[in-house]
Amino acid sequence: MTHQPFMHDLSGVFAAPVQAWSEADGQIRGTEAQGIYCSDERVVSAVLLTVEGVEPRWVSTQTHGADTVGYLSFIRTDPSIADPLVSLRRTRSADGAGVSESIEIVSALSSPATFAVEIRMTSDNTPLEKIKQGQYSTDLPQVRTDGWQWRDGHTHLQLAFTGSPTLHADKAEVTATWLVTVPAGGSTEVSWRLEAHDSAAPMIAPRTRELAVPELSGPAEEAPQDHGSADIARLLHHAVSDLNGLRMADRESPDDTFLAAGAPWFFTMFGRDSLIAARMLLPIDTTLAAGTLRALAQRQGVQADTATAEQPGKILHEVRRVTNTVTLDGKVSLPPVYYGTIDATPLWIMLLHEAWQAGMPEDEVRDLMPHLVRALGWLRDHADSDGDGFLEYLDTSGHGLANQGWKDSGDSIRWHNGSLAEGSIALCEVQGYAYAAALAGADLLEAFGEGEDIAEAVEWRTYAEAMSERFRAKFWCEDESGRYPAIALDAAKNPVDGIASNMGHLLGTGILDAEETDIVVRRLMDPSMYSGYGIRTISTTNAAYWPTRYHAGSVWTHDSAMILSGLLAEGYFEEARKLAGGLLRAAQGFNWRLPELFAGHGAADTWPPVPYPASCRPQAWAAASAVPVAQALGYLDPEAFDSTVADVPLEPAMV
Repeated sequence: MTHQPFMHDLSGVFAAPVQAWSEADGQIRGTEAQGIYCSDERVVSAVLLTVEGVEPRWVSTQTHGADTVGYLSFIRTDPSIADPLVSLRRTRSADGAGVSESIEIVSALSSPATFAVEIRMTSDNTPLEKIKQGQYSTDLPQVRTDGWQWRDGHTHLQLAFTGSPTLHADKAEVTATWLVTVPAGGSTEVSWRLEAHDSAAPMIAPRTRELAVPELSGPAEEAPQDHGSADIARLLHHAVSDLNGLRMADRESPDDTFLAAGAPWFFTMFGRDSLIAARMLLPIDTTLAAGTLRALAQRQGVQADTATAEQPGKILHEVRRVTNTVTLDGKVSLPPVYYGTIDATPLWIMLLHEAWQAGMPEDEVRDLMPHLVRALGWLRDHADSDGDGFLEYLDTSGHGLANQGWKDSGDSIRWHNGSLAEGSIALCEVQGYAYAAALAGADLLEAFGEGEDIAEAVEWRTYAEAMSERFRAKFWCEDESGRYPAIALDAAKNPVDGIASNMGHLLGTGILDAEETDIVVRRLMDPSMYSGYGIRTISTTNAAYWPTRYHAGSVWTHDSAMILSGLLAEGYFEEARKLAGGLLRAAQGFNWRLPELFAGHGAADTWPPVPYPASCRPQAWAAASAVPVAQALGYLDPEAFDSTVADVPLEPAMV
């Protein structure tokens, strides 16, 4: 039996489209997900370092940023000397073209010392999707001492070394051996570099400038005193570093930068993820939003295709180099360009409107107006497949995603008794997105449209008003504690009564009135939903609740952060500060790198928070969540959209 690899205890460096994963000591042993990747394929499974045939004794890992990590070890010499007097610092870094590593040996001995230092590297050609399923290649590429081709004529690796090592290649392994002499009280350094090229990969390294760390203000007088600026600064510095490591571009639109969804599993374009992350980052940067909008617009749907779920005007779900077989049984197998998402299109419209309000140049907004009209056309003509006035989804291909909202696992939409809802499914939050998108589209048509476009704005305002009324009539449930919005409507148009975090995404969309908003806030901040670190995906009262169930009990960072932004928009500042404080404490427990998701155990019972073992870390929308956290705690002005820079070096995170 194979299992998805655990990631929570691994160390990584990232610079899209390249990433490398190792154990905490820096050794890449080839087990599970460890290795060096280019785009969607692992190209090296193992990189093992020995000195005199023995692995150095690891003592510390220092994460300097998403792209650079240092591993400190000691070399034991004379057994009569208790102090470790010879250190080895292994510094690994990634850039968009490859991975480099320097090996520095420093000695406090009173005489020179000579060591045989060896790096043994194993080639690989396992697709990322197979590794995620616990499957690995056995027919490995044959290596040369200068590199090898790992897939086809489009792909090759090139190796380079300093210090003139002895090189040896044998089948799938290449070995470099240095004989180094370290002076008394001195140091010696050697290095290697692996460059990876895949000219057929759809996603490439970005060309545009990196994101800058925002300058902190405040804090506001009412901010909790135990959340100091130093903690916020650590969170933001690590978040921005991670986001820069996730920046990439589409080969078809190379000057438009967006964020890959996350490492390692989603190191590519994901419509929903890239849009949500860019929305969170608007208070500090609008250029990433503009690049995201344009990159997705370039691949906007133009035809109806059941196999890919493409429809005219629709914004895609994800892009891969090859077909992505998601499940071991092959029942979920996604084509390289897949459109199976119900929410990316309204989120695209919302981001265009918000980016315009945040200062995106008007000529850039105007250039995207034809794409806006097409996106609104999808909302009108395709999103509501059965004509009931709600946006719903149902996979008709037989091999696509069963659930097509952000909770896209097959078992995520549940009744309160724990049973699964049957599709088609109309998610509650998607109706809120559609409401907000209709009003956003109306604003944009009035500001930039001509003739019929301006007249159409009135129709979209009418659409939004009708959506609000329909939602109020159909989506509300009631239990012993009162009313609340259902997670979804099922195939029979019954409200699925699971109490879930989805309702939190309605905050700030405008679809709720004041009384309904207050109900949603109270439900979310109840101990059955708020863990003390974040908002659980479903209530602890649900029969299916389990703290490490992917979409049914865990806490997702971006989910809580979107709720946090909604709380700020609705004026619930005390609740926003409470939730932001929980996320900040969770960040501290994860060494200031908020993961994609973590377990739903209560903060009163667990410290540090329990990881979800297969979680991506970094994840774009999790890293971007640092911005609403800083806003809620008073360290970023929620109304300020100027991108300012604090030139402060990234403080190493110690493991």
